[in-house]
Amino acid sequence: MAMHQEDFVERLLQVMEGKSHWAWPLFTSGQVSRELLHVHFEQEYETYVRDFPVLVARAYVQCPIAEVRRELAENIYEEETGGLIAGRPHPELFLEYPRGLNMDVSRFERVELLPAARRYRAVLDQATQGSGWEIAAAVSTLFIEGTPYERGEIDQTAPRRPAPPLEQHPLVVHYGLPVEHLALTKAHRQVEGEHRAAAWRILVKHVGEPVRPRVVEAMQSALEAWLAYRDDVAAACGLTRPRTRSSPPRASGVWSNSSLRPGK
Repeated sequence: MAMHQEDFVERLLQVMEGKSHWAWPLFTSGQVSRELLHVHFEQEYETYVRDFPVLVARAYVQCPIAEVRRELAENIYEEETGGLIAGRPHPELFLEYPRGLNMDVSRFERVELLPAARRYRAVLDQATQGSGWEIAAAVSTLFIEGTPYERGEIDQTAPRRPAPPLEQHPLVVHYGLPVEHLALTKAHRQVEGEHRAAAWRILVKHVGEPVRPRVVEAMQSALEAWLAYRDDVAAACGLTRPRTRSSPPRASGVWSNSSLRPGK
C-alpha cells in the first residue's frame, strides 16, 4: 500500500512522540538510589552508546546515494572522533558521567545486559545490518539519536527540545556531578541541531514510497523494544510504576544531548 510523504513523516513523528517512559521523571527528580544509578549508565553504554558510530556506519556502507552517505559520514566522524565539536569520541565522553560521580568506570568493560536490553540491542542489530540502508538510517539517526521533540525539529511552531542551564542538569542538582563532566551534553547541544536536520533530510528526500511502510514498521518495533528495555532498567534501579493516569513529561534515556535524554 502506498504511503505518501506527508503520511510517512507524520507516522515517524508519532513513533518518536511515543519515546517517553514512565520512569524518566523519577530518574530526573533524583529518586533513583545513588547506589543503583550505575545500572542506568551501564545498560545505556553497552546497549548502544559505545557502538552508536558503528550503527550509523552500517547505514553508510549499505547506501548507494552519495548525498546520503555524506550526511551519514559527518555524523559518524563526529561521534567516532569528536573532530568537529567535542574533541574526543562521544562514547568516551559519555563515561565522564559515571567518572564524575566516582563510579568504578572499569565496570563498563564487562557489562551484562538485562534481558530486555539484549532484546533491544538485537532489534537494533537487525534493523541496521540486514534490512536495507533506509531502515538502518531511520533507526540509527532518527530513533536512537532522536527525542520526543522531533516535531519541533521540522516545525517551528511545535515545542522544541528543552535546554536548561547545565547547572540545572539533574545529575548536578540531585547527585552532585561537577558541571565539567557534562562535556558530552555540551557537545551534543552544539551539534545535535544539524544531526536532527540531516536525519530528516535523508528520510524525507531519499526514502522512496515503496519502502516507507517497512521503515515505519521498523521504527515501531524499535520503540516497543526500547520501552520494554527501559522497564527492565527501571526495575533494576528499584523503581515501580506510579499508580497515576497522568502522562509523564516527555523525555527520550541518556543524560546527554538535551538536558535529559533517554535515547542516545
